Amino acid sequence: MIRILLADDHSIVRSGLKQLLATEADLTVAGEASQGSEVLTRLRQGGIDLLLMDMSMPGISGLDLIRRAHTEAPEVPVVVLSMHNESQLVSRALRAGASGYVTKDSDPAILLAAIRKVARGGRFIDPALVDAMVFGAPEEAPPHEALSDREFEVLQLLSQGLALAAVGERLHVSAKTVSTHKTRLMQKLGIDNNAELVRYALRHGLGRP
Repeated sequence: MIRILLADDHSIVRSGLKQLLATEADLTVAGEASQGSEVLTRLRQGGIDLLLMDMSMPGISGLDLIRRAHTEAPEVPVVVLSMHNESQLVSRALRAGASGYVTKDSDPAILLAAIRKVARGGRFIDPALVDAMVFGAPEEAPPHEALSDREFEVLQLLSQGLALAAVGERLHVSAKTVSTHKTRLMQKLGIDNNAELVRYALRHGLGRP
């Protein structure tokens, strides 16, 4: 029996996932979480074989949550189930420690296959994402691919209109540190002001973590 922790801030999504998983004899929902801090608390309690998480929950940002989940429970693999299919975000999630990535518009059979493969120690990427990452990659990489993971997260949060202090709270760093990351990322992107930053993020589909 694979014991799954469902992490998504939308109760309707969690309810639908529970109904899907309830039809499978080898899968069971052992816990639920609607924000990052709840995920970490539940992992500390044990009894979880796999974390199935969204990338866009309140509190701890998606990439940071993956890294911290590994710290709390290194034996628990992570499968991301997200509405975001931007190849750069998929790659960063995998580098952060996720073992699987599936989009929310995928067929349920793909999600079930991902859960079972990852729970056995494998890795899984939604086939549609693989096609996009391999065959749809632009010849010249966009500037944001040169950003560090932290700069990438700061870009996403700033593009939502959050102030430096609010971004710092989400990432558990000081506003001064956020300001430093902001300066560096704007230099790398050739951006001079906040309005351009927001436009860049929206143009590249990076508006949410």
